[in-house]
Amino acid sequence: MAVRRKEDWVNETLDPAKNRFAERKEIYKTSSDIKVDSLYTQEDLDPGFPDSVGFPGEYPYTRGVQPNMYRGRLWTMRQYAGLASPEESNKRYKYLLEHGQNGLSVAFDLPTQTGYDSDHPMATGEIGRTGVPVSSLADMEVLFKDIPLNHVSTSMTINATASILLALYVAVARKQGVASDSLSGTIQNDILKEYIARGTYIYPPEPSMKLITDTFSYCAENIPRWNTISISGYHMSEAGANAVQELAFTFSNAIAYVESAIDSGMDVDSFAGRLSFFFVSQSNLFEEVAKFRAARRMWAKIMRNRFGAKRERSLMMRFHTQTAGVTLTAQQPDNNVIRTTLQALSAVLGGTQSLHVNSKDEALALPTEEAVQISLRTQQILAHEIGASEVVDPLAGSYYVESLTDKLEKQAFEYIEKIDGMGGAVEAMKNGFQMMEIHESAYLYQQEVEKKERIVVGVNEYVSDVPNIEKLQGISKKETEKHLKRLARIKSERNTGKVIDCLSELRESALSGSNTLPATIECVESYCTVGEISDVFRDIYGEQKEFTPF
Repeated sequence: MAVRRKEDWVNETLDPAKNRFAERKEIYKTSSDIKVDSLYTQEDLDPGFPDSVGFPGEYPYTRGVQPNMYRGRLWTMRQYAGLASPEESNKRYKYLLEHGQNGLSVAFDLPTQTGYDSDHPMATGEIGRTGVPVSSLADMEVLFKDIPLNHVSTSMTINATASILLALYVAVARKQGVASDSLSGTIQNDILKEYIARGTYIYPPEPSMKLITDTFSYCAENIPRWNTISISGYHMSEAGANAVQELAFTFSNAIAYVESAIDSGMDVDSFAGRLSFFFVSQSNLFEEVAKFRAARRMWAKIMRNRFGAKRERSLMMRFHTQTAGVTLTAQQPDNNVIRTTLQALSAVLGGTQSLHVNSKDEALALPTEEAVQISLRTQQILAHEIGASEVVDPLAGSYYVESLTDKLEKQAFEYIEKIDGMGGAVEAMKNGFQMMEIHESAYLYQQEVEKKERIVVGVNEYVSDVPNIEKLQGISKKETEKHLKRLARIKSERNTGKVIDCLSELRESALSGSNTLPATIECVESYCTVGEISDVFRDIYGEQKEFTPF
């Protein structure tokens, strides 16, 4: 019996049905503008299937970096938190750990992210607003009080000042008697996406890249279990990038970091195994699953074919996922629980190693403990109640998912080739290429929402008068004042001569081109502040003005 072709089914069965009952839309497509057919069959698969997919734990890692995935170990449940003061944040971390979280994720306020102490005029009105304020080792000691750093994995979302915050973490560990080689965690440390999409950069690209490769080198020798960078597509997606752009721009940035490290004299296999990634999980469930699968395969090919990496670990793309903050709505905020649950399911089906689920009230304020608990329980239900963790890559072989995986990979590599032709990610960024592409994508999305071609429940359709959440997280003025008093006390009681000497040694280290991490650690242990250390680098490297592609 001849195999029935998809084209015959369309002509003989689908089209007559559509003539009788019109479909709801004229065009069906993913967020990346990939046309979605009514049906997918084996004809839609890549000719190389199943070899292009392979097996879990084997090259090209499409199906996962571990052979048994969550049957061996669940993903790390890492709820992002930081607020008001180190004391309040410490309480929140302990609360999360007591309720089953197994990894910390630290959010820092904007002054900390941009290298200003909390008593600087630029910090006015911003202390503790978007995360915890950290100005000195004294703050870091309070932040991790009674939390043994050799028993938790800590992720720190910090970029321009990443090496300083890592130094502070090492210094706290030493005070706890914890050796650096037993520390595990991640610093985001991804400055290129700051220029492209987020904006918390300080220095120009070239010296910023030097600080990043300093971190790669120092950690390879001294903190071997530490992930030295989390190369982030998340923030580019939040700015408006579609799934193809998120993949392409993330990996173009990753290529730039790898090239910079190799140019500094490092062997690719000495650091590649500690590179990690950070992706969003948006609302298009199947496209997101396909995106994560495509990402693993793309990275394995890039590392093997482009950089000649030989160690298996160098080829394995490990990533953290966060549900899409940009999809949270102030209207009908309870709907956000449903959105984030399905986004989290995408991440689990796609094989993430670590996951944060946004809270329903985050379109309005920092999340309350109650809202955070719902988000953590969401992860725990996904882990233990619905069967999603029992099978490795459960959507493999789906004609639709496999077809999407191939298309996302193909289109993302085409973008990367275009960026290569511009001289790489940094040169393309200086010319505003990635920013313009993201802005265009965001504009087209907003047009679709305003024309109701894309429905956002509770916003442009199914609108109802539902009151906002009454109990919102506030920032205590008392906590801010307590933090500022601690900073003033530290500055008055520390050994001023030692501070001057340490900052001078840091300056010499930066001017000579040597690794700045050892001198930075000496500085923080002498209670030099984040702002003082950043100012040394500002004086030497200068400050980057805003990129304006328009």
